[in-house]
Amino acid sequence: MANTLKFGNGEWYGKEGTILAYNDENYNYKPLPFNFERDSRATVVNKDGLIETVGSGQPRIDYKDDSEGALLLEPQRTNSLPYSADFSTWFATGGASVVGNKLGVGGSNDAFEFLSNGSANTRLYYSLSNTGELSFSVFAKKNTLDYIALYGNGGSNPRVWFNLADGTLGNQEGAGTGSIESYGNGWYRCTMNWTSASLVNVRIYNSNENDVFGGATGSVYIQYAQLEAGSYPTSYIPTQGSAVTRLADSCSQTVPDGVIGQTEGVAYAEIDWKGNDEESIFGVLHDGTVNNRMDFGYSATFNSFYFNVRTNGSSQGLMQYSSPIVGKYKIAIAYENNGFALWVNGVKEASDGSGSVPITTKYNVGNYIGGGREYPIISSKLYDTKLTDAELQALTS
Repeated sequence: MANTLKFGNGEWYGKEGTILAYNDENYNYKPLPFNFERDSRATVVNKDGLIETVGSGQPRIDYKDDSEGALLLEPQRTNSLPYSADFSTWFATGGASVVGNKLGVGGSNDAFEFLSNGSANTRLYYSLSNTGELSFSVFAKKNTLDYIALYGNGGSNPRVWFNLADGTLGNQEGAGTGSIESYGNGWYRCTMNWTSASLVNVRIYNSNENDVFGGATGSVYIQYAQLEAGSYPTSYIPTQGSAVTRLADSCSQTVPDGVIGQTEGVAYAEIDWKGNDEESIFGVLHDGTVNNRMDFGYSATFNSFYFNVRTNGSSQGLMQYSSPIVGKYKIAIAYENNGFALWVNGVKEASDGSGSVPITTKYNVGNYIGGGREYPIISSKLYDTKLTDAELQALTS
């Protein structure tokens, strides 16, 4: 078998506008530069656990969940909160106050202590005009109080409580749904999702009890707030007085002859699947159009990982792996004329014995024309021959 392209797997080499993959066929390593685009600054979690900002066009290798790193690819998003890192500019009521220059995520010194004097409804808040599907997130850490709550109005008055003592979700009410994600050393990113039909008033409460707003004397630590349109939170977007937009990432290549098998082959990706309800792309072989492509990703319509084949605009096959759960996955698509298969974590989950292979000249890691949500790509590979079932089982196990 000829492994014609290796990407990632702990080997990351990039600069502005470029990130490298390698051709190691016959152990003769040759660099294969991918075009990388993002016309704005963006943040990433570095090897030390700090959330740092990288420049426009700089690939983001994220080390939050993997010590070997993963390429972070995201769609465009806007943080509507004008002061994402300065809680002294937020409105405070009910005996709330803040003190800055506290240790934050990864050891930064720009967190705040959010204090309560024991009054009910102790909160920080901001009013904005956002409507539609929204994600409101803040980083938080327990001090003397165990809980924070996030609130947002706009019809259902959603509210979610977060237990900072053990990193678990508390009550979820008023059509608000929550998630909590560890960032190490007791820090968690707390997120609430909901749909708003009117003016948004986002609030942060602290408490020592689930389902209670304020009413306890003490404090929690908070850092980096974000309000964005969408059903899930993306990487932190810093603001300093006005809303800021992070543009989309793109990673693609028109590959040399011999890298993509034209009549048979395999494309492989290892991903960190977070779970969501939106379309996602893990990788695609194509000719620059939607008419000739082999793509694999997640379908929100079918709640499935999928492998889709189109040749000259005609569908050649659609294979699916239903109802994935949160976790890491190794996924391979194998193809030849009248022989397609989808492999997931060591198992052939679907196959199709008919159809013709499209002519493809480009390979996109992660995203594709039309986008959708992208995920951290831990590694990706191409083979110019269709591997045996035993080889595919070993590759994806």
